[in-house]
Amino acid sequence: MSDIQVLTTGEAAKFCGVNFRTVIRWIERGRLKAYKLPGRGDHRIQTQDFINFLRENQMPVPPELVGANNRILIIEDQPEMAAAIKRTLKRAGYEVEVAKDGFVAGTLLMRHDPALVTLDLKMPGIDGYEVLTFIREHQDHNQVKVLVISAETKEGLSRALSSGADDILAKPFDNSELLSKVTILIGEGQPNIATIA
Repeated sequence: MSDIQVLTTGEAAKFCGVNFRTVIRWIERGRLKAYKLPGRGDHRIQTQDFINFLRENQMPVPPELVGANNRILIIEDQPEMAAAIKRTLKRAGYEVEVAKDGFVAGTLLMRHDPALVTLDLKMPGIDGYEVLTFIREHQDHNQVKVLVISAETKEGLSRALSSGADDILAKPFDNSELLSKVTILIGEGQPNIATIA
């Protein structure tokens, strides 16, 4: 994962292939979120804000920045399952939040800004399919990787994939399989072709 947390305007300019003055104009016009250092007034850009800017403007995200976000949101209504997933991911070094239902998930998506969501499909109220649709239809979240973890039928898991899930993991699962899928989805940013046995 990337250790780069903050960029200068010059570094951001190199990643975009533009002059640093162009980056300053983006900041001054409110297109790129940044802050000024006290005294000198030089701008600094949080890595995640820069990645969001690139994605919003359909610009390629440099590979060295891809791993900067290690946040995962677990959307799971069963406390025992949520705790097991959280424990496994935290031990592997991920920053983890848990939403017990689809409503809370919407709030945490905005606040936590995860790179990946693990999503149970069978939940009371707003189910996993509705959450998946919300993620894929909203520009602020449509780049988030979604790993469906569910005891749903093969047909239900297929529906999740066709609705935009990046991968699936059937319950019960092995922790090493969970970590492998997470690493593939956000660790290297490689697409995974999911198959349903």
